[in-house]
Amino acid sequence: MSILEMKVPSPGESITEVEIATWLVKDGDYVQKDQPIAEVDSDKATLELPAEESGIITLKAEEGDVVQVGQVVCLIDMAAAKPEGAAPAAEAPKQEEAKAAEPAKVEAPKPAPAAPQSYATGTPSPAAKKILDEKGIDAAQVSGSGRDGRISKSDAELAAVPAMGGSSLTATGARSTTTTKLSVLRRKIAQRLVSVKNETAMLTTFNEVDMSEIFRLRKQYKEEFAQKHGVGLGFMSFFTKAVTRALQMYPDVNASIDGDFKINYDFCDISIAVSGPKGLMVPVLRNAENMSFANVEGNIKDLAIKVRDGKITVDEMTGGTFTITNGGTFGSMLSTPIINPPQSAILGMHNIIQRPVAVDGQVVIRPMMYVAMSYDHRIIDGKESVGFLVAVKEGIDNPVEILLGGDERKGLGL
Repeated sequence: MSILEMKVPSPGESITEVEIATWLVKDGDYVQKDQPIAEVDSDKATLELPAEESGIITLKAEEGDVVQVGQVVCLIDMAAAKPEGAAPAAEAPKQEEAKAAEPAKVEAPKPAPAAPQSYATGTPSPAAKKILDEKGIDAAQVSGSGRDGRISKSDAELAAVPAMGGSSLTATGARSTTTTKLSVLRRKIAQRLVSVKNETAMLTTFNEVDMSEIFRLRKQYKEEFAQKHGVGLGFMSFFTKAVTRALQMYPDVNASIDGDFKINYDFCDISIAVSGPKGLMVPVLRNAENMSFANVEGNIKDLAIKVRDGKITVDEMTGGTFTITNGGTFGSMLSTPIINPPQSAILGMHNIIQRPVAVDGQVVIRPMMYVAMSYDHRIIDGKESVGFLVAVKEGIDNPVEILLGGDERKGLGL
């Protein structure tokens, strides 16, 4: 037999291990070359693992297993013949019919085994076995929710509730718990967030912006912009352009710290926080300072689709000199965003609320948004942080003059 050993490829520089998130095929399936057979989580992204050759697959790792780059995770028998249509599946009904046609072999129902048939026959995990043994519960009477009916710790804990002699309310009420292992990506995010809080001198400064002019521009040019550029005119392009302008005015905000050295960047690679099925991702807009409004909107749309579909690559999320996150899409009024290391600052957007504000001595109702900037005080002083946020506010409050060069149609590429 010609057996191919499929090893975990390196998903990116510095990544040494991945987690098998989901097998897309079953043990013994016939797979085609380049067919996605698994999804693997690294500490930066979720990637698909394609079959390297066609043949019958034998899995060598379980879902949830953490495997090293270069480790064998499955075997493919390339000499195995491809099944013809549904022929193999059709054989099973014939066998059942043959058994049904032989009355002498039909056994009378047996009352004793009837009850266990409604339960899974899988073996308990070590943690589940310990719980069942302590409570004197027969594993055969517990339904397993794990792979191949395996009894998990949570299954055992749920089965142990009535056995503990609780009240009828305790025994019948909804008191189940679910224990789920964090993915490699989520564990890495948690580690990075804790390290930011512990290793940086993080402070947050706040301001508010008037969204009136941006509302007017979007209402007036939204359809024309979409027809010409094939993408909608949203809020992110205005904030991205306001941020890149402010970064060029305050270069220390567009910097990172490396030991005793400060690294300044003469380009603005803006990380945009996007919520996806696997958690919060931060794809990067490279050289956003040179992008038009249409370029910003188009790139954000493409990256967001990749995040949603799990197609985002490590390279598309690597780097970034400043991050923008929009908690307002979920209804957040105010927050203190956490810096995305090794960057030194992050801008948090929030929801837009019609609020009374004083304008030229008069109280008027305006669509207002609170904005927050968290920054590393080790290299960014209060003067730079406040000045930066004021510069962002100026661009949002007066986008025509400051972001569009005084000509709104030309500035929007119309």
